[in-house]
Parts: sequence; structure tokens; C-alpha cells
Amino acid sequence: MGQAVPPRAILIVEDEPIIRHDLMDFFEDHGFRVFEASGADEAIEILAANPAIEAVLTDIQMPGSMDGIRLAHFVRDRYPPTILIVASGAVKPRASELPERAMFVSKPFDPRSVLREIDRLS
Repeated sequence: MGQAVPPRAILIVEDEPIIRHDLMDFFEDHGFRVFEASGADEAIEILAANPAIEAVLTDIQMPGSMDGIRLAHFVRDRYPPTILIVASGAVKPRASELPERAMFVSKPFDPRSVLREIDRLS
């Protein structure tokens, strides 16, 4: 028998616990191993410790040393293959502000559309 394929892994970076937990539940229900962070500093530590993370979904506005756009650039620079989804209900960044190959979604968003994009890019 072949080895089981490990689940895909996603990091949800969101400072609002209810939103973060709803997204975590959605992605767990769709077979993902889910990591969570409430800010960029925590997210960077989690990424360093878990190289299997293939996608990062981050809010733009959050407390800490950097916002979600800066975090997305950090991830793109250090983990180039990572799928990046940047979300906000208050800010709509210009395409030039986002790193290459990053997707922006306006809140509230349907997590199924994010899942379809992850599936397309995987």
C-alpha cells in the first residue's frame, strides 16, 4: 500500500478570533491542516517552524510590527511558492502594492472562492 498523502496546510492570519475560527473550521472541513496566527510576528514564527504550509490567508489590518501587505511581501520573499491571499473589509490595495502572484479578496468573502483559487494554483 502507498503512503497516505499528507493534508494540505494553510495559515490563517486574522486578529478577529470569530473570523479566524470560522475560516479555520471551513478549511479543516475541506481537508486542510490549519495553522492560526493573530498577527504577523506569530505568523512568521509558524511559517519558519512548518515548511509544509502551502497557502497563507492574511487580513491587511492587524496589530503588530507589520500589516498583512508587508507580511505577504515577507512570505513571497522567503517562501516563494506559497499561495498568498490578502483580505480586507476596509482597505483595497492597488495591485502594485501586493507581491507577485497574490490574490486580494474583499471582506466579507465566500471562503469557497478562496478554496477554488488555492485548488487552481496548487
